Amino acid sequence: MEIRPARAVFAAMLIGLGIVGLIYGNACVIWEQIPKALPHRGLVNDLCALIALGCGIGVLLRPTVTIACRVLLPFVLLWLTVLKLPVVFVHFAMEVSWESFAETAAMAAGAWCLFAAHAGAFEQRHLGFATGARGIGIARLLLIAALPMIGLSHFAYAAFTATLVPGWLPFPLGWVYLTGACSLAAAAGLAFAVLPRLAANLEAVMLWLITLLVWIPQLAASPKAQGNWSEFLISVAIATGAWLVADTYRDVPWLASGKAARAVAPD
Repeated sequence: MEIRPARAVFAAMLIGLGIVGLIYGNACVIWEQIPKALPHRGLVNDLCALIALGCGIGVLLRPTVTIACRVLLPFVLLWLTVLKLPVVFVHFAMEVSWESFAETAAMAAGAWCLFAAHAGAFEQRHLGFATGARGIGIARLLLIAALPMIGLSHFAYAAFTATLVPGWLPFPLGWVYLTGACSLAAAAGLAFAVLPRLAANLEAVMLWLITLLVWIPQLAASPKAQGNWSEFLISVAIATGAWLVADTYRDVPWLASGKAARAVAPD
């Protein structure tokens, strides 16, 4: 079984999340909204880390890819709807709550791409809407919903985001606005099938550049800081989620638009 690069990196991200959660013995930043009053919260955090670790390994192996996807997608969707969505309603006017929701939604889009491509007989029989081309369509919609929230966060927190721009780049505020606008443009391109393959791939490349230029130096400066590892892995999750969705357009011509540009190529 050929493993496409996007799936391999997505799996590595999941393995990394699991390892970070287990090493530090507390919630990785990405699990932080598990209620502190929950009994045995530490065990729940460890269970989340083990699920991420197991799913990451599972999607790399042919005998276990289907079962790993069966576990991964519900896990990420549960995390999205139970932990992230309520915060959006409670803090509706706070862009950071939307940004946090969007980060997980982008990861869920990648997980749904894998689920749709590697569905077993049970899923194809009972969950046909979530598999194959229709499932890929849902994954694309998740990314389309996530990108405006991510892009708008660059405008809402422009001053802070500018501090993350590498010092050797001039006009840091300009880069913040540009990248935010690019995410909005990519969402529009995907939604209206205007050069969607180009839009999806350019967005994935931009998110990877942000990950490498911002978080690799942070890790190099403070390699023992859990926060840096968590932020790096979250950034990888967003970039790889976008990459997995972009990869579903690989049979579409780069400059195609309209109905023909919505064709699907599963993982």
